[in-house]
Amino acid sequence: MAERVQVREVDDDEGRRLLRIVRRGTGSVVTWRRVQMVLLSAQHMPVAKIAEVTFTSADRVRDVIHNSNADGSDSLYPKYRGGRPRTSTLPERREIKKIAKSKPAEHGLPFSTWSLARLADFLVAEGVVDDISHEGLRILLREEGVSFQRVKTWKTSRDPRPRRRATYTRPHGVRHLFAAHNLAKDQLYGHVKKTKNRSEFLEFCRYLRSLHPTDVRIAIVCDNYSPHLTTKRCQRVGIRAAANNVEIAYTPTNSSWLNRIEAQFTALRYFVLDGTDHPSHKAQGSMIRRYIIRRNKHAADERLRTVVSRANVA
Repeated sequence: MAERVQVREVDDDEGRRLLRIVRRGTGSVVTWRRVQMVLLSAQHMPVAKIAEVTFTSADRVRDVIHNSNADGSDSLYPKYRGGRPRTSTLPERREIKKIAKSKPAEHGLPFSTWSLARLADFLVAEGVVDDISHEGLRILLREEGVSFQRVKTWKTSRDPRPRRRATYTRPHGVRHLFAAHNLAKDQLYGHVKKTKNRSEFLEFCRYLRSLHPTDVRIAIVCDNYSPHLTTKRCQRVGIRAAANNVEIAYTPTNSSWLNRIEAQFTALRYFVLDGTDHPSHKAQGSMIRRYIIRRNKHAADERLRTVVSRANVA
């Protein structure tokens, strides 16, 4: 049986230095990706899993680990030659432009639009270029006439053009996302519904209750939206909660931002909804579900944690 490929032991000082490189996210994309591979390997993650997390091949991960074991931290930095930086070839520019004008979903990525960071990482992972800085990519795209102009929302209009950008009519209504964030496991759950009423809320609570043993008491933190409340006219929420070992905890009035799930909504909007132009509610709901699945598999993703930490005020 072949020996498992794993990075050498990383001491505390080197570990802190590598963590600073990953958290800052500045400098060379190649260095950032190599450091990420080394840190994951230091946590005893197998090569195949590292390749999945970093969107690259297992062979590339093995090469990085072997080079790190042989040459230390010096192998993490690309060996650039002196003089003027290498100019992208015409085939590379054409491929970069083609990918930039495509949608991330066409490449199996649960993102609504490209950003410079996402596009640079994807180009390196796919082998289109060996390395490219965010500024170099921005200049190249500007020269090729490609820009990322975000669209606020989509709605059907009389505009004969194929893109739907008008906001003045909603012939098919809106959709509501029932979502919950398990703080203990850092897992996100969500159901897209046509309506948001007390019956739909209780159905979602029943789903959350099914995720835990019945003898384990769970607390569901909600805001003061009327379907969440027990009232004199309708006491179903309180009755169901008491019967199923559930506590409904409410945030103070006008303070729903204290709920920890609000930061998760910020990340969902950033990765999925900002700049969207989905042709239907079905397509949008599919993108949201794909994002939640991928988000739960990669809950430790640095960019996700950065967006959530920036938005988290509770």
